Amino acid sequence: MNAAAPLVRRAAVEGIGTAALVAVVVGSGVQAAELTRDVGVQLLANSLATVFGLGVLIALLGPVSGAHFNPAVTLAAWFTGRRTGDAPALRDVAAYLPAQIAGAIAGAVLADAMFGKPLVHFSTHDRWAGHLWLGEVVATAGLVWLIFGLARAGRAHLAPVAVASYIGAAYWFTSSTSFANPAVTIGRAFTDTFAGIAPASVAPFLAAQLVGAAAGLGLAAVCFGRPDTVNEDDVVVPHDGQQSVGTLRPANESALTR
Repeated sequence: MNAAAPLVRRAAVEGIGTAALVAVVVGSGVQAAELTRDVGVQLLANSLATVFGLGVLIALLGPVSGAHFNPAVTLAAWFTGRRTGDAPALRDVAAYLPAQIAGAIAGAVLADAMFGKPLVHFSTHDRWAGHLWLGEVVATAGLVWLIFGLARAGRAHLAPVAVASYIGAAYWFTSSTSFANPAVTIGRAFTDTFAGIAPASVAPFLAAQLVGAAAGLGLAAVCFGRPDTVNEDDVVVPHDGQQSVGTLRPANESALTR
């Protein structure tokens, strides 16, 4: 993240970015459902829009706030950074998380408004099943593994393309269609559309995502070792998957700001 930017601005960017991400996910889902009844085509359109939107948001907002847009990534950055002294401060975490959640809800409401849907209509799309929770563990683990792995391997400049591409792929190879983002999951409960999730299904998804984030950090440690010169406070990421997203950058490898 950009230490020169005031916390208020960084938190606002996290909220705005998460709102934009959810608007892309929900809006493209509504559009796809209105254009075709083929669920496969709907998912393809939804995933492609998310890939492009996420990549743009990371490239645009990463230099300001790190473009986490994802509480799981923010918490992972705080947890791992404690060992190196580069952790986001607790006040940063306390500002980011509410901003991300509020932004996700606002993004869902905005998407519904754009397509003439009820502004707040809780989803009736039940996603309550063990195989879906496993899918969320896998999706979130892969996302966190990628984000922290890119930073430790000195490839953080690939974040916009790599993270967006991973989310697009995870739409298709995970049973849950890769929410991988607690804030986006909560936001998507507020829309009864293609991308929605019933409120009763939210809590297990959140638990699975936190387990996945821990697994992703473990994979990063196994594959790349513990952080050394990596600045874990310098995060660039999405989510939502379909959710969101994130990518850590070493302090000396800030390609997005060049």
